[in-house]
Amino acid sequence: MQDRSRILAGSFMIGVVALIIRLFYWQIIEGARLSDVAAAQQTNRQTLNAKRGRILASDGSVLTASAPTWNMFLYRPESETKEPEIITRVTPLLVPNSTDMLAISSESARLQSILSNASAQWLPLKNHMSREQKSAIESLKIKGIGFDQTEARMYPEASMSAHILGFVGKADNGEDIGYFGLEGNYDLLLSGKSGVYETEANALGAPIVTEDDVKLSSFSGVDLRTSIEKRIQLSVEKHLRDGLAKYEADAGTITVMDPKTGEILAMAAFPSYDPGKYFESDDSLFRNPIISDSFEPGSIMKPIVMASAFDAGLINPATECDICSGPYHTGPYVIRTWNNQYYANTTMADVIKHSDNVGMVFIGNKLGTPRLYEYLSKFGFGTYTGIDLQGEFDAPMRKKEEWGEVERHTASFGQGIAVTPIQMLSAISVIANKGISTTPHVVKAVELGSWKKEKRYPQGKRVISEEASNQITSIMVNAVSQGEAKWAVPKGYEHTFAGKTGTAQIAVEGKYDEEKTNASFIGFAPANDPRFAMLITLKQPKTSPWASETAAPLWFQTAADLMRYLGIPPKQ
Repeated sequence: MQDRSRILAGSFMIGVVALIIRLFYWQIIEGARLSDVAAAQQTNRQTLNAKRGRILASDGSVLTASAPTWNMFLYRPESETKEPEIITRVTPLLVPNSTDMLAISSESARLQSILSNASAQWLPLKNHMSREQKSAIESLKIKGIGFDQTEARMYPEASMSAHILGFVGKADNGEDIGYFGLEGNYDLLLSGKSGVYETEANALGAPIVTEDDVKLSSFSGVDLRTSIEKRIQLSVEKHLRDGLAKYEADAGTITVMDPKTGEILAMAAFPSYDPGKYFESDDSLFRNPIISDSFEPGSIMKPIVMASAFDAGLINPATECDICSGPYHTGPYVIRTWNNQYYANTTMADVIKHSDNVGMVFIGNKLGTPRLYEYLSKFGFGTYTGIDLQGEFDAPMRKKEEWGEVERHTASFGQGIAVTPIQMLSAISVIANKGISTTPHVVKAVELGSWKKEKRYPQGKRVISEEASNQITSIMVNAVSQGEAKWAVPKGYEHTFAGKTGTAQIAVEGKYDEEKTNASFIGFAPANDPRFAMLITLKQPKTSPWASETAAPLWFQTAADLMRYLGIPPKQ
């Protein structure tokens, strides 16, 4: 009997010790965590999303803005309708075409999958619904179905300016975030700051409104006022779309910039995508080729190289080429003119007019490798332009010590060197701006209500002298009025445009393809007081390999519209 009492007492003591240890574990070791869990269960916490700022054209019209949308949910404790019936009644109102049986079947299956979670009390059924969809479903008067208001990005002009704008997607934490273009580059300013609304919650997690509710207000994002001229943008996109079809090119770009300020007036690249439905497009379309892709520019590089030699005082427009009577041999290669025509003792002015590759080798030899490399760097090649769009690629040049004679010769006429379209346009704008560089940019000001702040960009630097700029400008005007594309110049504008064609062979597996080319045309107008500089590129046009028959006429057609828009009539 005594032994049994000892056993019972011992068991009791062990139980007490175990209980103390367990209490110590829950209250001391796990106390903080369990307290947080309990608080979370008793708290309903909602994020108050900040209104995302708008992106505006130069005239204040909206390029993209956030509009109210609604997320639909089912709260089961309040529901009195069987869920299969809910699916049957709601589904036709969630698809664009209520007679599309395939879409209805797919949407019905999606809802069934969501509702198969038998343990959930609150179920999200559909996100980003329109006001019309919300009203239609509310008219069904199904208890338990509710709506949370949110926002979605709207694009009034659909795919217009897609590569400028970018799009708004989701970050890993589910919050909205901008990708590419302005949306990506200015995401922090556009996003604003989210707030929090915290209340007590009942056992089912539903909010209980009390006087002790905590509310931290959200702050709206700022609006971006851009330099985009909407009429120019629409015109540019139409011309590019028509040009791709007419010349059967795989892709193309048009960029228009004010060379005096660096403001981008229009920018278009095709193929493109709808930023409002970005998820329906291939990811490769999101990259803006104007700032993200490089190409060998070909002959549009020639004015840059010649202007450099003018600035260095090594040549003048009347300087004669003493190696231009025939093909030029460099290492194992032979450099020829594009049409196998040669002009002995041709002048520098005629080198550009005839787009003479051998003449450019002559200039490259005058400059020498170190000085040519230095000038190309001063013009901005091999580095970022600083344009305020997410995704710019710097297209680095190979190191100077890796340049030999062949590299110098080919670079002098735009082969063997890679540039981005925005670098090329920025470089030609130096010539248009009397030798001074500018920073290309899209945003002019940030605004919030009545508050406005102009955006400042780095001050331009002198790259070449004004005299050198005037010399090459005069030669480019002559190239337009007398060169291989003179037939495409609009009547009355024969001496108004300064420009240059570019036809570059495409490198395939280390060798240049004899048939595939990239065609381009670059220039500015009016030549004596430029209002715009423009670059057009066409990738592998099939109707002709020559830029004079593809990119050049497209450039002049587009430029004629720009001149009318800017109020510059042709000469009678």
